[in-house]
Amino acid sequence: MIPTTPVTVKDGIANPAPLGLCAFGMTTVLLNLHNAGFFELNSMILAMGIFYGGLAQVIAGIIESKKNNTFGLTAFTSYGFFWLSLVGLIVIPKFGWAAAPSDSAMCAYLCIWGLFTFCMFFGTLKLNRALQIVFATLTILFFLLAAEHATGNGSIGKFAGYEGIICGLSAIYAGIANVLNEVYGKTVLPLG
Repeated sequence: MIPTTPVTVKDGIANPAPLGLCAFGMTTVLLNLHNAGFFELNSMILAMGIFYGGLAQVIAGIIESKKNNTFGLTAFTSYGFFWLSLVGLIVIPKFGWAAAPSDSAMCAYLCIWGLFTFCMFFGTLKLNRALQIVFATLTILFFLLAAEHATGNGSIGKFAGYEGIICGLSAIYAGIANVLNEVYGKTVLPLG
């Protein structure tokens, strides 16, 4: 469980949640700056998706398992592998290993991630307001992106980009709040 108030580390294992939240948040902001139309899809986004959004979150999830946190394990490893799979969907066709996914396939992919996120949102109701915001905005983001692929309406995708920036920033806030609250031994940034 991600703490809502500062805690002393008792098990000798540092809190992996800030790493996972910042990795998710920063990668999400950068991808959604692209979705909002600020720059093209490029190697910066793909590299963040592999190394920070992907691998760093998987590592955070594995550490969560050592802390006996099923929610953290499930969330961080799942979204880490989401980022790796998303990069795979973009890069694999470039190598000619498989065809690029159709719009209907991307719609199914984004809908299943939206459903997973919606289900995980209910776990946040026992945690804190900051995580509720992250998971609620992420659920909306997945369904907006699915709607873009279902309709071909680029305006929905651009709106999703702005909504995704909010989602990513909320995750960064939650990650930094965890770090600062722990470092200072008091609530510096409230998590609600």
